[in-house]
Formats: sequence, structure tokens, C-alpha cells
Amino acid sequence: MILLQNPMRPNAPQLNVAGALAQARELYRQGRLADAERVYAAILAVRPDQFDALQSLGTIKRLNGRFSEALDLISRAMRSKAPSPEVLWNHGVVLSALNRPREAIESFDRAIKLKSKFSDAHNDRGSALRQLNRFDEALTSYDRALAAQPNFVEALYHRGNALEQLQRFEEALASYDRTLALRPDLVEALYNRGNVLEQLKRFDEALASYDRALALRPNFIEALYNRGNLLRELKRFDEALASYDRALALRPNVVEALQNRGHALEQLQRFEEALASYDRALALRPDLVDTLYNRGITLTELKRFDEALSSNGRVLAERPDYAEAHFHEALCRLMIGDFDRGWEKYEWRWETEHQRHAKRGFTQPLWLGQEEIAGKTILLHAEQGLGDTIQFCRYVPLVVARGARVVLEVQKSLQELMSSLDGVAHIISRGDPLPDFDLQCPLLSLPLAFRTRLETIPSAVPYLRASPQASSNWERRLGPTDRPRIGLVWSGNPTNPRDHIRSIGFNSFLSLLDINTTFISLQKDVRAADAMVLNGRRDLLHFGDELRNFSDTAALISNLDLVITVDTSVAHLAGALAKPVWVLLSFLGDWRWLCDREDSPWYPTARLFRQGATRAWDNVIARVHAALDDFVESRP
Repeated sequence: MILLQNPMRPNAPQLNVAGALAQARELYRQGRLADAERVYAAILAVRPDQFDALQSLGTIKRLNGRFSEALDLISRAMRSKAPSPEVLWNHGVVLSALNRPREAIESFDRAIKLKSKFSDAHNDRGSALRQLNRFDEALTSYDRALAAQPNFVEALYHRGNALEQLQRFEEALASYDRTLALRPDLVEALYNRGNVLEQLKRFDEALASYDRALALRPNFIEALYNRGNLLRELKRFDEALASYDRALALRPNVVEALQNRGHALEQLQRFEEALASYDRALALRPDLVDTLYNRGITLTELKRFDEALSSNGRVLAERPDYAEAHFHEALCRLMIGDFDRGWEKYEWRWETEHQRHAKRGFTQPLWLGQEEIAGKTILLHAEQGLGDTIQFCRYVPLVVARGARVVLEVQKSLQELMSSLDGVAHIISRGDPLPDFDLQCPLLSLPLAFRTRLETIPSAVPYLRASPQASSNWERRLGPTDRPRIGLVWSGNPTNPRDHIRSIGFNSFLSLLDINTTFISLQKDVRAADAMVLNGRRDLLHFGDELRNFSDTAALISNLDLVITVDTSVAHLAGALAKPVWVLLSFLGDWRWLCDREDSPWYPTARLFRQGATRAWDNVIARVHAALDDFVESRP
């Protein structure tokens, strides 16, 4: 440090301010900030209003994250001398860091007024505007920064952030790509690029971007978390779980990672572990209503129904209008046979995210059983899957018995079959023009309208019938009946959310084909993997596209001795036709099959084969094989 003797005190050292400033600047240039800080502090001890020392020490404090001290020093500098654009910019940066964006913008504006092409000021002004959610204005500031300095990496990156927040994802992607062309190692840009690609549904590219970010920064928790979410979206649940576990190993209390880890474990049918993950999240944040809701779902999957209802009750105590929780309660109560409350709660389906869009905007009143309907025309309309329509059209004769004229609207593939239903005045296909009507009711609201309980289910079968002519045609086609004819269905609708646990690969059915019967595929649509196995087999008759609609399928079933099927529409069709039907169910079957029963009060001819606690199909198929041996041997 350069010192001069004090002439008044010959033995006391005196600071040479000019020399000390030069020394401090050199130390700063060398990156020795702590040493520079001590010299600037010494200068201010003798010259409290020294401008260069004030603003430079303020900068050092800012760089060290000591923003309140930095603001005090820079403000003192601005009072001691008219500030330069650089000092005004520094002042704005500190104000932004202190979450005072409006004051920061004022400071940046003053700097830009003095120096119009001040790229740093334009860039940081944009960031202050983003703090205020003024994204369009922020974008303008970033563009001005780039007009002054086209390869300004930070401005390009922040411009991408603003565009992402404006949901202009293609433009955001282009901005991130320009950023990475200049700085391929900018991890944050790679991460945000992955987020934008995910929004654009370009999932493979998004995953590659996250992986590039993690290659540069393996402990990047946010990238690990979002990567897990993306893999979950791609249904790669094992990999998603591994990504969440890596994130949680680094930071065990990330609630969002614990929540989504639970989701992945659910999809992997590892429900006990999913429950533990949700409980860890709730121990950290007991107010997480969505997690509490998912916990109830998991308890249901474990058939711990009382606990599930209790968990669900806590959800509704916190959020009484939570439609999904009301609907989950409905499914849980219907599963255990509590129809009184179950059907009432089932009406909440129309408020859920999944079914809200399907609610019809009729002006005619909804009929739920209270009003007299004799002499009135009522529209009964299908609302969900084909199996649902087949199951609940059984209520149509009951509505007719109350004196109403029934117009039935169903899916096109069911229209011909429904002509066999007793009492319908008019059957139309969904999408066709509707005739005049006085009242309306969705098919799955009819159990509520009739206050259905387990003991009052209208279970008389058959209530649907195959066309006699079509049945005769199939009888000729199938030939002699020297062996029992068994119909098979191994997979259902691939878009069903539970398809992965309801459908079975055709490979699993092969062991049944060694039994001395005539096997007939009732499978209209065959998945690619199953087609490879099915092609060339001579021990199974397959008609595929010849089954144009459910009337054709019903006619074929009428010529069979037994139908063996997974939980799909054919199970309902066979039951409605009063044909013996064996239904293969997952550990927790759909609510309509109730819980742990081997029979169905909806379909007297049905026999249910359920998975055990291992949730594997092998044992189910083995039991079906043994039962089929007995069935064949008992035939005359």
C-alpha cells in the first residue's frame, strides 16, 4: 500500500489516495477481490465520499452477494458525484437483486438515457421487467441489447426465457439454439431448451437436451427432476424413477420429486413404495392436497378401502370442490358395494378434468328419477365406452315401463345391436340430428335415477339379442359342432388409461390352445406384436375385419359355448346375451366387478378370474386352463 508521512504527525502513516486507488484497481483486475476490498475500505476510512472507492467497493459487495451493503455504497457514490451510465447500471443490478425491480428499471432507464446502446443495461432492464411478469416489454429490452451487441450470450439466453414465458416456444427454441451456438456449455440454456422441446411435444429431443445438461453438470437437480417427468410422459417409468431417485439422493426433501416418484411407482404397480413416497412428501408438506388425493388412489389399489376413504375425506375437508376426489370416492364406494352414496358421488364425474368436456349442453332438464315421465319423450344417451353403453342400456325397459317414450343415442358401432332392446321408440347414432325431447339422462346416471342397490340391480338376461339371420350365417360358417366352441379376447382399447393392466399379450393365451376345443378369436383389432404370433396359427379361427360392428360380434357369440375375455366390451356383450363368459381381471378390477367376487350381480352368466397379490397373469391363466379342462369334460 502506498503511504505518505503526515506532516502534522511525522510518525503516523498517511494514505496516498491516488496510489491506493491504482493499487486497488490492479488487485481487482487480478481477481484478488478481498485484497481490493481492504484497500477501498482504507481509502473510505480517510475519504468517506471518494467516488471511485464507493462505487468500486459497492461492485465488490455486489459480486459477493452482499447487496444491502452494495446499495448503500453505490447510493453514496451517486450522491457524491453525478453518476455515469455504468454506476446507474450497477445501482439497478443491485436493486434487482434486492427484489426492487421498479426502482431498478428507473436506474436502468437513466443509464440508457445517457448511453443509448448500453447492452448490459438493456439486458438487465429486461430481467427486471421479467420480475414484474412484463414479458413483452422484457423481450423488447433483450432485442435492444442484441441490436447493440448481436452475440451477447446472456441477452440471447434471457430472450429465450421471456419467449418461453410468453409460450412462444418455437421462437424460444431458436433463441436457445443461438445461445448454445456461442456457448455450447451453457447448462441453463440446455435445460431450458429441453423444457421448450417438451412443450413442443418433441420428447426425444427434449430428453437429449436434458442429458447434455446433465453430462456437463451431473448434480443439476432441476434437470434430473424434469427429465423424470418427461420419461414418465413417455411411459418409461423405470427410467423416470431412476431420475427422481438421483435428484432425491442430492436433495432428499424435494417435495415435487417425491410426489412424481410416487406417480412413477404407481404406474410400475409398486404401490407400497408409492405410498411411502407420498407419505414422505406429506411429512414435509401436510397441506399438499393433490398428494393426499394420490395417496388415496394408491390405498385403493392396495384394497385398503377404509384408509383410502379416510385419506379422501381429508382432501375434501381441505378442498370441498375437488371434483376428482369426489369421483374417486364414488368409485371406491361402488367397488365395495355402497351404492347409496356411490351413485350420488358418481355425478361428480362431469366436473372432473377427464370428463368435463364430454358434458352435453342440453337445455332440456336432466332426469334423475324424481319427476313423472309418463307421456314424455326422454333422450337416453351414451357417454363413455362401448362396454358402459352395453351394461347400462339394461335400464331402458325400466324407463319405458314408467310410460316414457325413449330415444336412445349410442355409438355408431352399437346402433344395429341396440335395435334388439325392448321398448326403444327411436335409436340414433351419436352425431346424428336429435329429434325433439322433453328430458334427458346419460346412461350411467340411470342407476341413480332408479336408486339401484346391489339387491335391486336389473340383472335379467338376455336383454340384448343377436340377429337370427346373422346367427344362422355364422353357424354355417363355423361348421360342425363336434367340439365346444370357445371365443377369446385378450386385449381391449389401447387408449384406456388402465389398458396396461387390463390387456394381456396373445402369447399368454397360447397355453389354452392345447385343449381339445374350437377356439375362435373375437378380437377385431390386433396389435402388431400379437399379429406376429397370431399369423399362421391353425388352432384359432380369426375373422378380424369381418366383425364390422357389435351386431356381427353378437351373432358370432350366439354360436359359441363360452367366451373367455379380458375386461373389455365383449365381456359386457356376452353377459348381456346371457352367454357363459369368463372375465379375466387385474388385482383391482374396475368398480363394476366389485371387490374379490367370483360372480357378478350384473351378469348372472359371468365367472370372474382375478389376479392375486403378485398382480401376475400366469396364475390366472393356469386357473382358467384348469377350469376349461373341467368345462370341456363336462360337455355331453
